[in-house]
Amino acid sequence: MEEIKAGCGIPIDSQEEETTKLVEEQPNNNLKEEQKMIKVGKPAPNFKAQAFYQGKFVNVSLDDFKGKWVYLCFYPGDFTFVWATEIAAVAVKNKEFEELGAQVLSCSADSVFTHKVWNDNELSKMTGEDIPFPMLSDQNGEIGKMYGIYNEEAGTETRGRFIIDPDGIVQGFEVLTPPVGRNVSEGIRQLKAFQHVRAT
Repeated sequence: MEEIKAGCGIPIDSQEEETTKLVEEQPNNNLKEEQKMIKVGKPAPNFKAQAFYQGKFVNVSLDDFKGKWVYLCFYPGDFTFVWATEIAAVAVKNKEFEELGAQVLSCSADSVFTHKVWNDNELSKMTGEDIPFPMLSDQNGEIGKMYGIYNEEAGTETRGRFIIDPDGIVQGFEVLTPPVGRNVSEGIRQLKAFQHVRAT
């Protein structure tokens, strides 16, 4: 991860060049881009994004975590009802993820500035600590489109969870409608199960 210096950011053109393209160029410009369907056992799409992490704005790439398990969580937005309790639960169990050699990443269409405000004013009230993992900003929905969960009409991510192994392969995922949250303990159980299978 690379810290973003004050007054600097990722140029839009650079983001577009560096981010894996969702679909190949179509000869007919009137055709709408279609979101890809993620398949278990296949490589997870790589991405680069700005993120809020440890009080700083940083650049994050999925490739930064090669060799580690990744627990990637998408959600509609910081100031939404279900996410507040869900992320608090993930934050509380982050050390358990770390003990399993897994990196948690959260991702929404919020800006990194919104992530900071939410961290400073909401999460601190629930856990008394800052967010212990990178909160990615996907304002144009490109990452969500890669993973097939971006809601074009709402301009937000659907609630999704992806478990990616150290080789960058998607081992499992779960996608739910926004009103229903995910069970963090179940996610940890699945992660342990995938790790056991990998080791045997």
